[in-house]
Amino acid sequence: MEISWHIKTFSLLFFFIFSRLAPSKACHPVDKEALLDFKHRITDDPSKLLLSWTASSDCCTSWEGVACDASGRVVDVSRPGLVSDNDFVEDTYMSGTLSPSLGNLSSLQLLDLSNLKDLKGPIPQELGKLSKLTHLFLNTNKLTGSIPITLRYFYQLKRIYLSDNFLSGDVPPSVMKSWTSVSELGLSGNALSGSIPPPIGKLVMITKLDLHGNNFTGSIPTSIGNLKNLKYLDLSENQIAGSIPQSIGGLAALELLYLNQNHLTGRIPSTISGLGSMIFCRLSENKLSGSLPPSIGLLSKIQRLILENNKLTGKLPSAVGHLTTLTDIFFSNNYFTGQIPSSFVNLLNLQTLDLSRNRLSGQLPPQLGKLKSLQTLDLSYNPLGLVRIPDWFRELRVFRLMLAKTGIEGELPHWLSSSSISQLDLSSNALTGKLPWWIGNMTHLSFLNLSNNGFHSSIPVEFKNLSLLMDLDIHSNKFSGRLNVIFSKEVQDPLGHFNSIDLSSNIFTGPVDDDMGERPAMASISSLILSHNPFRGPLPKSVGKLRELQVLKLVNTGLSGNIPVELGDARELSTVLLSKNKFTGAIPETVLNLKELKQFDVSSNKLRGRIPPHKAILPVSAFKNNPGLCGPPLPPCKRI
Repeated sequence: MEISWHIKTFSLLFFFIFSRLAPSKACHPVDKEALLDFKHRITDDPSKLLLSWTASSDCCTSWEGVACDASGRVVDVSRPGLVSDNDFVEDTYMSGTLSPSLGNLSSLQLLDLSNLKDLKGPIPQELGKLSKLTHLFLNTNKLTGSIPITLRYFYQLKRIYLSDNFLSGDVPPSVMKSWTSVSELGLSGNALSGSIPPPIGKLVMITKLDLHGNNFTGSIPTSIGNLKNLKYLDLSENQIAGSIPQSIGGLAALELLYLNQNHLTGRIPSTISGLGSMIFCRLSENKLSGSLPPSIGLLSKIQRLILENNKLTGKLPSAVGHLTTLTDIFFSNNYFTGQIPSSFVNLLNLQTLDLSRNRLSGQLPPQLGKLKSLQTLDLSYNPLGLVRIPDWFRELRVFRLMLAKTGIEGELPHWLSSSSISQLDLSSNALTGKLPWWIGNMTHLSFLNLSNNGFHSSIPVEFKNLSLLMDLDIHSNKFSGRLNVIFSKEVQDPLGHFNSIDLSSNIFTGPVDDDMGERPAMASISSLILSHNPFRGPLPKSVGKLRELQVLKLVNTGLSGNIPVELGDARELSTVLLSKNKFTGAIPETVLNLKELKQFDVSSNKLRGRIPPHKAILPVSAFKNNPGLCGPPLPPCKRI
C-alpha cells in the first residue's frame, strides 16, 4: 500500500504538470484510436473511470486521466484504481485486458494503470515501442505471462512497477541490461523464476529494487555491489541460495536490506560494516551459519536487526552494544552461546530484545535493568539456570516478558503484582506453590502462560479481576477446584474476551458449569482445551453458543451423558476431540456435519447407534472402542 500511494502521488504530480501545458493541436488520431481500443477491451468499469473517453470529444482536452504535449500527442495516461478527491479516497477496479494498441502512443512518457485489480492477460509486446516511456505502473492487477523481451527498448525508463500480478518465467537479461536509467524497479509478488540476471549490476542509477515474493533461484549476483545509489533492497521470500556476496559491503547508501525467507548459507560477511547507512536489516529464515562478525558494530544507524531462524553460532559480539540506535533485536532460534554481553546496557533505545531459543548461559548482566525503553524481553528456551527471576527485573518497564524454560524455580516473585506486564510466559520451568491471590492485581495481563510447572492450588477468586486477559495457558500443572472463576472473569468491552484457554492435564473437578457458554468472557473464544481433568458430569448444552469456537478438546475428562445436539450450533468448529470419556447415546448428525470439521474423535466412549452420514473424511480410529456404534467407516449396522 505504501508503494501504491507513492506511485499515485507521483502520477498525479506528473499529470498536473502536463495538464497545464495546453496543447495547441487536437488529439492525434492515432493516439485517440489507441486509447479507444483500450477502452473497448475493458469489460467492467464500475466507477466510470473511462466515461469521458468518447469518440466525439478531444482526448487532450476532455478525457479524464489523459494529458498531451503542445503538439497534441498523448504523454500521460493515468487511470489507477486508487482515486482521491481531497480527503476522500475511492478504491475501485476495472476488468479487461491491455490493448496492444497502447504501443502506438509514440510520445507516451507515463502509463499508470496500477491498482485496477482485474486487468488480465499478458503485457503486450507492442508496449516495447514506447521508446519515450519513463514511468510504467501496472502493479496490483492479474496480469499473466512473461515479461516481454521488447521492454528492453525502454531506454529512458526511470520507474517501473509490475508487482502483485501473476507474471512468470525468467527476467530476460537483455531487458535488465538496457534499463540503465531506472531508479525504481518493483517486480514483487509474482511467480517469476530463474536466477537474478547478473546485468542487474548495470542499474547504476537504481535506488529501490524490490523482487520479493517470487520464485527466484540461484545466488545473489556479485555485481549487486555496483549499485552505489541503492537505498532499498528486498529479495525476501524467494528460493535464493548460496552465500551473501562480499560485494554487498559496497552498498554504502543502503538503508533497507531484506533477504529473509530464502535458502542462504554461509557466514554473514565482515564487509557488512560497509553498510553505514543501513536502518533496517532482515536476514531471518535462512540457513546462515558461523559467528556474527564484530564488524557488525559499525552499523551506526541501524534500528532493526532481525537474524532469527538461522544457524548462527558463537558468542554474541560485545560490539553489538555499540549500536546505540537499535530499537529491535531479533536473534531467536539460532545456536548462540555464552553470556549476554554487558555492553548491551548501552542500547538505551532498545524496545525489543528477543534472544529466545538459543544456547545462552551464565548470569544476566544486572545493568540491563537500565534499559528503560525496553518493552519486550524474550529469553525463553535458553539454559540460563536462572533459579529465580532477578530482582532487577522490577526496574524494567516491559509489557512482554517471556522466560519459558530458563530454569526458574520456587514461587512467583511478589513484585510481579505491581508490574504493567501485558504478556507473561513462565512456562516449562520448575515453579511451585499456589497461584497467589495477588495475580488479580496484574490487571494489564492479556496473555498468561504458566504451563508445565508445579503449581498446586485452586484458582484464586481474585483471578476474576483480569479483565483484559484473552489467552490463558496453565496446562500440565496440579491446579484443582472448579472452573467457574476462570469462565466468569470480568471483561472490558471490547477487550478481555477469551481467545484461547488451555487447562489440560490438571486435576480440575466438575461438573462444568451449565451456563459456561453464556459467560461474557467466553463470547468470542476460538480454542478451548480442557483434556485430562477429572470433571465428570455432562457436557453443557451452552457450549453450542460459543459461535466462534474452532477447537474443542475434552479428551479423558470423565464427562458422561449425551453429546448435546446444540454443539452443532458452534458452526466454526474444525476440531472436536471427545475421546476417552463416558458419553452415551447417538452421535448428533448436526455435529458430524459441521461444515468446517477437519478433526473429530469420539473413540473409547459408550456411544451407540448408526454413525450419521457425513462429508468429512474421518478414520476408523475416530470411532473405535464404542461397541454400540456401526455404519461407515465402521462395519455396517446389523438388520434386526
